[in-house]
Amino acid sequence: MDSHPVRNYLLSLQDCIVSALEAFDGQTFRTDRWQRPEGGEGITRVIEGGNFFERGGVNFSHVFGDRLPPSATANRPDLTGAGFEAMGVSLVLHPRNPYCPTVHMNVRCFIARPKDEALAKANADAAPANPPTWWFGGGMDLTPYYGNEEDVRHFHATCRQAVEPFGPDLHARFKDWCDRYFFLKHRQEARGVGGLFFDDFNELGFEQSFAMTRSVGDAFLKAYLPIIERRRDTPYGERERDFQAYRRGRYVEFNLVFDRGTLFGLQSGGRTESILMSMPPEVKWRYDWQPEPGSAEAALYTNFLPVREWV
Repeated sequence: MDSHPVRNYLLSLQDCIVSALEAFDGQTFRTDRWQRPEGGEGITRVIEGGNFFERGGVNFSHVFGDRLPPSATANRPDLTGAGFEAMGVSLVLHPRNPYCPTVHMNVRCFIARPKDEALAKANADAAPANPPTWWFGGGMDLTPYYGNEEDVRHFHATCRQAVEPFGPDLHARFKDWCDRYFFLKHRQEARGVGGLFFDDFNELGFEQSFAMTRSVGDAFLKAYLPIIERRRDTPYGERERDFQAYRRGRYVEFNLVFDRGTLFGLQSGGRTESILMSMPPEVKWRYDWQPEPGSAEAALYTNFLPVREWV
């Protein structure tokens, strides 16, 4: 199978998103191109200390390996020992203003190549007994610190519009998957207000599965930019920044304990700087802290983090 169209799309998506974010922030992203010794390459685009974004990254990677790491075969034990090709664009943005939510988006493609395929390539007349196994994954999710119903409804409506043309049941499935995936089991608490999440997706065939993944990637700016345009000038003080730093701790806990993308990158010998660029720049933890009842901080826990239908 030909992975070049996927690679070309991902590179164009990275450029499109970075250009829009640079125009919004007014500061240029740093571009860092890297090579993976085991096979593959990537382009990390990072902003730190921007006019609006305290930290953010939009990463492209395209890597190869002789053996899928455990995080990639946890749900597919039949692929243990297979070689792989993985490519994707992943972004995390941490605004400075606590009234502007953190956001994550990822679109990716995996190709698992059985060992006999490599043998078959040496013989033009031979065909592999087991053809490559491919799938797409991705989604986006929103993590507010001070929830706003207008913003959350807009984000979820845009997510629904992105996948609706590809199947009437996909939005409900992917929203539910997102709610279950971005959940801190050790705290029995959602990371944020969800969005979309899908993985191991190939049920529409390659072309339509790829088209749906493109639709999700292309919807990101429509989902997020209107929110930060509305909230960028909202006044805030030390109280709001303090709560933002505390809630960012949940983001760190999830990424280091549960996130499959982070685990895949670390287990496959990925570039650590690029993998951990998702971490917020300032974080706080407190022992058994509880928000004041009736406060704006408490409203995040009572009105936004519990799973609900937004559209």
